[in-house]
Amino acid sequence: MNKMETDETRHLMSLKELALLGDGEVAYIKQLDSDSAERLFPALDDAPEGIDLFAVLGADGTPLALTDSRNAAIANALENDLVPVSVH
Repeated sequence: MNKMETDETRHLMSLKELALLGDGEVAYIKQLDSDSAERLFPALDDAPEGIDLFAVLGADGTPLALTDSRNAAIANALENDLVPVSVH
């Protein structure tokens, strides 16, 4: 806390507020291996190994879509009126 801030002026964001930041506006695009994809998408059985997969995630981390193309993941986000942002 710097000298100009006091406990009264400092506003901390709760974890819930942080999770909702960008909700309905932002989609995170994350590259996954097959094991990570199966953990994130439990309904996925035997994801193909040796290829990169790309997940589209909501602002709170909710899995929305899975594809084998980064461009398709970005297109999915845009089609759903979400701003795609890469996660590294």
